[in-house]
Amino acid sequence: MLAATDLDVAQNVAFGIIAAMMILSAVNVVRSRNVVHAALSLVALMGGAAAQYLLLAAEFVAVTQVLVYIGAVMILFLFGVMLTRARLGRENDLNNKNWFVGIPVALLMLGAMVYVLVKGFGDDRIQPAAQVSTAELSDSIFKPFLLPFWALSFVLLAAVIGAIVLARKD
Repeated sequence: MLAATDLDVAQNVAFGIIAAMMILSAVNVVRSRNVVHAALSLVALMGGAAAQYLLLAAEFVAVTQVLVYIGAVMILFLFGVMLTRARLGRENDLNNKNWFVGIPVALLMLGAMVYVLVKGFGDDRIQPAAQVSTAELSDSIFKPFLLPFWALSFVLLAAVIGAIVLARKD
């Protein structure tokens, strides 16, 4: 059995690995010249956020992150890319020539954020909240609205089928 300190170390190591993966994915989103590759890197970034929620024992939020952001938003984004009939592949003329100005601004913002977080929280630790099961939480939220969610899913399905029909080449 793991002691409390061993569990804290394991969580910190997992956080570091997931955070590094998220940083690499975020850099790849911005750096990629292929819009589909950027979208897939964004999926990896959002998956990392869901994994961080799992580390915080917030399973419901993690599943919602996967379903809503990875499942729905990214599918809509990819359909938007497909419907615009944009040229797939490298786009060399879309980059801003003054991109280097953003690096010191980003580093300044990172420094300000780290300063505010360290100054504001210091050595405080997060206290665990009361444990509520994921089933109880989802039932309390979705049970009264189950029929509207089903209706909305059919409307979105019809919209996706319509988008495919409109985008299809005759």
